[in-house]
Amino acid sequence: MTDRTHQLRCIGCVTVISSEDVAPNYRCPACGDLYAVQYATPAASEAPAPTDSLRHTWRQRRVSHLPLDASGVWRFREMLPILRNTEAAVTLREGNTPLYEMPICAHSAGMTRLLAKHQGMNPTASFKDTGMTAALSVARERGAQWVACASTGNTSASMAAYAARGGMRALVLIPDGQIAWGKLSQAMDYGAITCQLHTDFDGCVSVLNEIVQRLPIALLNSVNPYRIEGQKTAAFEICEQLHFEVPDHVILPGGNLANASALGKGFLEMHRMGLTNKLARISVVQAVGANPFYRAIHENAGTSMQPVIAQTRATAIRIGNPASWRKAADVLRTTGGWCEQVTEEEIAIAKAQIGAEGIGCEPASAVTLAGLRKFRADGRIGRDDTVVLVLTGHTLKDSEYTLEFHKQNGSDAPGHELRKTPRTLDASADDVLRVLEFEQRS
Repeated sequence: MTDRTHQLRCIGCVTVISSEDVAPNYRCPACGDLYAVQYATPAASEAPAPTDSLRHTWRQRRVSHLPLDASGVWRFREMLPILRNTEAAVTLREGNTPLYEMPICAHSAGMTRLLAKHQGMNPTASFKDTGMTAALSVARERGAQWVACASTGNTSASMAAYAARGGMRALVLIPDGQIAWGKLSQAMDYGAITCQLHTDFDGCVSVLNEIVQRLPIALLNSVNPYRIEGQKTAAFEICEQLHFEVPDHVILPGGNLANASALGKGFLEMHRMGLTNKLARISVVQAVGANPFYRAIHENAGTSMQPVIAQTRATAIRIGNPASWRKAADVLRTTGGWCEQVTEEEIAIAKAQIGAEGIGCEPASAVTLAGLRKFRADGRIGRDDTVVLVLTGHTLKDSEYTLEFHKQNGSDAPGHELRKTPRTLDASADDVLRVLEFEQRS
């Protein structure tokens, strides 16, 4: 990994540095902002390339049995030359996630057609895997023995799994009582040292920044620009699955905002290379109780952002000071996208409707459908537009949330027609049949 393949460019003061010279916290010492990977080789994403040949190569790798080719990240390795030896990448065959048709949700949102890119179908059941394979592989190639992250859940699960796979040790800092147990159990199962701190996610980040300055531990939160390089491959997959026809809109949940940054980078690179003929309009949706980016976009067009104390049951996006807000704001400006906010009730109902498709997702993912309804209601998205919702996590990531929703009884409960409360009956066929008769009449 040398400057012959890539450098790092500060998104604030635009200083360019060698990839080996980056600080342990991945912040620019001059202005404190984040870095983006900038490529320099003819094979990299900024340069012209034989697009038909690339498409053919990527398709052929899908039928290969080699682990590197079976990865939905490293299958596109021409677009992320970040390793000296790509064969040494740590992979769990991430990516290659399905693009589902969503007819029930399309009807409820007033759309002719609706698609969902389900990143919850990754190895550890969230989109984080696509970025983690890239960032951890770079860290291991540089000789790191320890990796660490602060997390609301999904990052910790992903990092712990890839660290175990790569023969590395993992440290996880999580906010005490603010993480779904399904996610925490993954980090524990994969062997990470897990510390629950009496603070929120942003407080965990602050502690972690101090730790990586004092010990040789590789920071794998989304401030790490190599995470973005892996996550951008979801954009390549979406276009490939649509025969390189770019959707009109891609809608993502807004937490730490790295995923919006990543997909924007992916779509932009494909367009620059001539692989696609337009850009997708990328929009972000946040929860009302965790909406610093929404406020920034609506109050000052994303030129500055004030942190908030985040409160939402959608724990994956319970982040009050998102690190990648400036990158995400640039993506929205470049693609013409928007930012919306939705209530807890809107999230819960949208999640149940996605579940009714037989697909399911974690609560944070459901903000995309809830946001789409608002975009449709005010005419920003047309009925016949092609829309892709990015579902970032699997439904089993937070099963307690799902159970709480469906246990609420009564016709006055919002979304009552979607609630499937378990019945407790005697061991009698007649009692079960009466339930079926009632369901058929209702």
